[in-house]
Amino acid sequence: MSGWKTLEIAGKAADIFEPSRPSDPARVVLFLHGHGLQTLAGNAAYSAELERIGLRAICPHGKRSWWLPVVCPEFDAELSPIGHLRSNVLPWIETTWNVKPPALAAFGVSMGGQGALQLAYRHPNEFPVIAALSPVIDIQEWLGQGLPLDEMFADQEAARQQTATLQVQGLNWPRHQFLACDPTDRDALPGVEKLVSKLNSSGVPFERDFTTSHGGHSWEYFNHLAPSVMQFLANGLDAEFRRVA
Repeated sequence: MSGWKTLEIAGKAADIFEPSRPSDPARVVLFLHGHGLQTLAGNAAYSAELERIGLRAICPHGKRSWWLPVVCPEFDAELSPIGHLRSNVLPWIETTWNVKPPALAAFGVSMGGQGALQLAYRHPNEFPVIAALSPVIDIQEWLGQGLPLDEMFADQEAARQQTATLQVQGLNWPRHQFLACDPTDRDALPGVEKLVSKLNSSGVPFERDFTTSHGGHSWEYFNHLAPSVMQFLANGLDAEFRRVA
């Protein structure tokens, strides 16, 4: 599909999208893929929205790493996925597109939705605009199933300590965050509901859609939300531009 190409950043693949008419000021969406490794490259629904709004996009390939600040041997023997994003991908974005926070939004689905939350909660000043679709937050529940998580954590408690919910900072949070989950999604909904409870009790503002049902935990659902998600990200980036102008 027009606008997409694949390149390497610090030896690791990434798909990038250039709209025919980039927005001014320049803005970028960082997309984190799920366990199925599917990025937005060639995705008609999201490509159309990126083109319509004039947003550049970058989709790093992260294997089945869960986008954590923990080394995942399948991804890299020494550098954590979040380490790669902050040490390599963000500098590439600034050098290539002259874009740096807060003109950068993070967005992900499933495992990647969880990863986007990890980025935003751990580094809210770098990622003030965030959207997470069907984020699989309770990573400790996936240990013992032959996934790379088994090599990353000694036990469930060690994994639980790294969950996005426990990274919420009561006095510093992403100013624009959108959470969405199909109400029939048994993989993601319980963890997202616990996160919402934490956000509410901490007084952290957010927007959510837990009512739209369109295929459960699937790309059918993710694509269905493309217009609303991308508009939320664009609006958040606009608000951040006005805030720092």
